[in-house]
Amino acid sequence: MQFTKMHGIGNDFIIIDGFRQQISEPSTLAKRLCDRRFGVGADGLILALPSDRADARMRIFNADGTEPEMCGNGIRCLGKFLYDNGICRRESMTIETLAGVLALEIEAEGGAARRLTVDMGAPIFDPAKIPVDAANNRVTLDAAERRVGFFCVSMGNPHAVTFDLYPQDDEFHRLGALLERHPLFPRRANIEFCRVNASGGADVRVWERGAGPTLACGTGACAVLAAGATLGLLPREADIALPGGTLRVRWDDGGHLFMTGPAQVSFTGNVE
Repeated sequence: MQFTKMHGIGNDFIIIDGFRQQISEPSTLAKRLCDRRFGVGADGLILALPSDRADARMRIFNADGTEPEMCGNGIRCLGKFLYDNGICRRESMTIETLAGVLALEIEAEGGAARRLTVDMGAPIFDPAKIPVDAANNRVTLDAAERRVGFFCVSMGNPHAVTFDLYPQDDEFHRLGALLERHPLFPRRANIEFCRVNASGGADVRVWERGAGPTLACGTGACAVLAAGATLGLLPREADIALPGGTLRVRWDDGGHLFMTGPAQVSFTGNVE
């Protein structure tokens, strides 16, 4: 089976061409291939599949085998994969996900996609749709031996964002694992710990649902901008700095969030 290893500012994925290869039991395959000691190693497995609603369909599986609704860095990698391999050789394309059909714009150089902008849609603040088991989308949770406020938002997948806490490594790992599975989040949640930086954007550490600590999270960056702008902490367009690099996020007057960032190929290979 052929695969391509890709990453979006360090958030890495194994991409498999489902147009030409038949994939069975993708959840089991994801757990095996994503293992960084006994497999290829990645945060997730992405299948590029035909769609009757868009140019392609994305299925993504976390390293633990769970299937999330969407992934911002993953969809940029998939867009580059489709463009560079001639599956969809257009600078505007659409990709079907469990969170709906999303539009991508490609910035190409030398015949290859370099930067991609994704229309991530409108953020969802309705607690029932995020989902969060609370009366509204702002909750206070026990963390770091104190009460910490979180702003909950869905970008097609659930996020809990705080600007009240920016933990260091040991505390980050402990709290991330604990909060991801907090009883208030019936489908678990991605957790973003944030601080406003000197450039007017935000520094962010992400604990991803089903993957743990990752170098970047595209939907997380959008959730941070939506939360920060709503709380009056960030402008409606800002750089979101993650451990692996920076994403530019813009919240337009029509209510949609647009995320811009790179996607790169690490290597290609074959696996039994």
